[in-house]
Amino acid sequence: MTKGTSSFGKKHTAKTRKYNWSEKAKRRKTTGTGRMRSLKLVARKFRNGFQVGAPKGARGPASSSS
Repeated sequence: MTKGTSSFGKKHTAKTRKYNWSEKAKRRKTTGTGRMRSLKLVARKFRNGFQVGAPKGARGPASSSS
């Protein structure tokens, strides 16, 4: 078996085997140690309720087409 594969063989290669003897190594690899390109924006988006699109005032005056 090659290094980095799971204990189940080639079928589950995404799930890398983890043991508690390398606690420091896990700390180095965990979330927050790298750039976190997308995840660092999630906290701000969560506070605002995952709003999408332009703000209400930026769309211009409300035109009632009736």
